[in-house]
Amino acid sequence: ACLSHAYPLFHCTPIILTMKTVAAIIALAGSAAAFAPAQNGKASTALNARSDSPFVGELGAQAPLGFFDPLNVCEGFDQAQFDRLREVEIKHGRICQLAFLGQIVTRAGLRLPGNISTDGTKFSDIGEGWSGSLQVPV
Repeated sequence: ACLSHAYPLFHCTPIILTMKTVAAIIALAGSAAAFAPAQNGKASTALNARSDSPFVGELGAQAPLGFFDPLNVCEGFDQAQFDRLREVEIKHGRICQLAFLGQIVTRAGLRLPGNISTDGTKFSDIGEGWSGSLQVPV
C-alpha cells in the first residue's frame, strides 16, 4: 500500500523496483560467503570403506574409498555371488541407458515403421511417456 498521502516525504515505488531491490540484497548476501573466513577444523570424512573385505582388489575399488559397501551388502559373499551382483548391476545400467535413449528418440518424433501388433496398431499411433506405455496393445 502506498503511504504517500499520510507521509508526504514517502514516495511510492512500483512493485518491480521493490522486487529488484530484494533480488539485489539477496545477491549481495549470497556473495558475502566468498569473504567468510576459512574453517580451521578438519571435516570428518569417515565413510564405511572396508579394507578387510576380500573384494578390495576388485575393479572400481580405488582410493580414497577403497571397497565402498556402506550397507554391508557383500558381507559373507563369495566371489561367485559378488560377480553375479556386478553382472546384474551392469545389465540394469544398460537397460536404463536404452530406456533413456528410447525416451529421447520418441520425444524427438522418431518412430519405427510398421505395426506394433497384428491388430493394425502402428508404432506412430502410440504416444510418448506414461500415456504411450498404456496405449501399447497387450
